[in-house]
Amino acid sequence: MSNRPPIRLRSWHLPCFAHGYFLALAVSLTALPPPSTNAQTTPPNSAVVLDSVVAVVNNQAILASDLREEMRLAILDPNQGGASSLTRHRALDQLIGRALIEQQIREEDAQAVAPSQAEVDTRLAEIRKELPACVRQNCASDAGWKVFLAVHDLTSERVETYLRYRLRILRFIELRFRQGISISQQEIESYYHNTLLPQYSPGEPVPPLDEVAPRIQEILFQRQVNALFDEWLQNLRKQGEIEVLDPSLEASQAPPDQDGGKEGKK
Repeated sequence: MSNRPPIRLRSWHLPCFAHGYFLALAVSLTALPPPSTNAQTTPPNSAVVLDSVVAVVNNQAILASDLREEMRLAILDPNQGGASSLTRHRALDQLIGRALIEQQIREEDAQAVAPSQAEVDTRLAEIRKELPACVRQNCASDAGWKVFLAVHDLTSERVETYLRYRLRILRFIELRFRQGISISQQEIESYYHNTLLPQYSPGEPVPPLDEVAPRIQEILFQRQVNALFDEWLQNLRKQGEIEVLDPSLEASQAPPDQDGGKEGKK
């Protein structure tokens, strides 16, 4: 029997967002908490750690704490390879793309793309069962999930917010870019003969066209949607006012390379 994996669909790539940052894939930009009325006066010689603004996107601040949280949340995305593989530059690119998309959603119809609690719960259940890091720690159990969250410095509320954001983005892309796209039978047949069949070894059973046609059609849909989305997000970057204030992150103002890290689509 062949070890070649069956044809499968990938989930929408969210930005890093248009370039692998889908795109995954809302992680809201955090603000400093208000001072507590019960807080004690800080001793004169005590060090005080303050949050700082690392970038501004159309007057919306991205904080250093947002950057740290984005890198922690990378553990939830198997396509990122975990938090250790997400650089500060890449994390900032994702946050910039995220801010631009969220601004557009607010200008259009945020309610139209808001996921239900049931959708969020379903996605969370999938992650707890299928995420590689979660499988190792048995996240399907409540005890294992608590350990996973503690190890990665996350909370269940933060994870839910992250998943809700990603579902919002997927629906936004679906509504905005999928409309009007049509895939012809000729395109499906071309993909079948020129892309799918060459993956099979001589003598290996080949699925009939009728059986895989719906999945091929979805793959071709996703390709076109991705192309439209990438172009749209690049235009938002060009038209927006994006200022990176942290000198060590200034290279993040440029769109990320298109050959790396696109999130898979489901």
